[in-house]
Amino acid sequence: MLDKQIRVRFAPSPTGGLHLGGVRTALYNYLFAKKHGGKFILRIEDTDQGRYVEGAEQYIIDCLAWCGISPDEGPHKEGDYGPYRQSERKESYRQYAETLIEQGFAYYAFDTPEELEAMRESFKTPENPSPQYNADVRSQMKNSLTLSKEEVEKLLSENIPYVIRIKMPESRDVILNDMIRGEVVFNTTQVDDKVLLKADGMPTYHLAVVVDDHAMKISHAFRGEEWLPSAPVHALLWEYLGWKDEMPQWAHFPLILKPDGKGKLSKRDGDRLGFPVFAMDWTDPKSAETAIGFKEMGFMPEAFINMLALLGWNDGSSEEIFDLETLASLFSIERIHKGGAKFDFEKAKWFNAEWIKKSSTEHLLPLVKEVLEKKNIAATNEKIAQLIPMVKERCQLLNEFYVHTSYFFNDPENIDALAVKPKWDDTKKSFLSDWIKSLQNEIDWNASTIEESFKKATVEKQIKAGDIQFPLRIMLVGGKFGPPVFEIAAIIGKEATLRRIEKGISLIENA
Repeated sequence: MLDKQIRVRFAPSPTGGLHLGGVRTALYNYLFAKKHGGKFILRIEDTDQGRYVEGAEQYIIDCLAWCGISPDEGPHKEGDYGPYRQSERKESYRQYAETLIEQGFAYYAFDTPEELEAMRESFKTPENPSPQYNADVRSQMKNSLTLSKEEVEKLLSENIPYVIRIKMPESRDVILNDMIRGEVVFNTTQVDDKVLLKADGMPTYHLAVVVDDHAMKISHAFRGEEWLPSAPVHALLWEYLGWKDEMPQWAHFPLILKPDGKGKLSKRDGDRLGFPVFAMDWTDPKSAETAIGFKEMGFMPEAFINMLALLGWNDGSSEEIFDLETLASLFSIERIHKGGAKFDFEKAKWFNAEWIKKSSTEHLLPLVKEVLEKKNIAATNEKIAQLIPMVKERCQLLNEFYVHTSYFFNDPENIDALAVKPKWDDTKKSFLSDWIKSLQNEIDWNASTIEESFKKATVEKQIKAGDIQFPLRIMLVGGKFGPPVFEIAAIIGKEATLRRIEKGISLIENA
């Protein structure tokens, strides 16, 4: 099917934050399109108006832009196959639903919510605790299959609420060729008569996805495996509407699983275990609660995308670090795993750390500057560019640049005096007190001259340099971390160095 123009779509519902599983679906669509010179389309599936959330559509667009996988067409970038919101295509769905009724492939159902509930109770058995509206049940319900033509016309003329349901054939095998799973066979006895058009005139996903994929000339339809049970309904609709030969090639992606592998990863799992599941911060407009995103936690988009791509796919090699362009050149649907992929947050942070290490100072500079500005540190580009190479190998997340650079701008609020106290004595106190007096006369302030002064003093005082460097580091940065201590002193300047050592001596003495 690659002899026609490749057109794939990501079709989320604007109901909340964009789960990393959704981003992976978008990514795989994007990579496939770029690999084959095709188009990647964003379609907003907003037919469920009851679950529509204001701002969610723009949030989705912003997330894809941050990830670097912006669509070629969408509600924000009109193409030749719009509109790209299902709510704006409402009238087109009804005509197809009515056509299906005329051809005997669908029917009107006038059952009230109370009647549907009564059906579920009366048909319930130990073997079938959740009865469905299917071939066995529909003959005893209030629909155009059981009512006369005159009764149906009367109900319609009186504007009695109804839905339109597909009439699933009895005991027919529907065969679907899945690019990941191969031939998948469904028997229609296991599938209920899905609603195609709701009482408010809006289509359900089942009808809308087929009509829209046809109208937008979608060549390949990729989605999560949770939609696999609905595949026979969609395949039959392509057939019933006379479009069987135009049906896209399907692929159903495996789930992203909880870290323990037991079930689909959810926001609750992230809340419970302390990691994000959304691409970017999402604030629920109703509760005003904000769920942190990978972006705000300090992930680089390149690392996030790299991690997601390998969460269920590999290129057959042992390589793990890929940029977006390389991923697109190597990507193939056939190498996607059939089984679910366990999410590992530590591995996700490893990807981020690797990308921080391999990224240039120029690339990291605006990202680090944003981190510092959020902490009210106004630093020049030159100063930040000087610090990035010194600390980037210590950072797993972008936000950690603050931890590893803040002491270059401000004296540490607290120091780990208790780490020094056990081996602290008057000799070390005296050494540091005398040394800072000698430093006051140091004119050429740089790492080499400071280190030379330090080593000369240790020789004169007959004290081990290593025994002094540890408390010196604690005094300058606050803790047991940071680049070479003399480089730190050179950058923060003479005044700050002397002040911090003097204050550090006092804090350790009083600890």
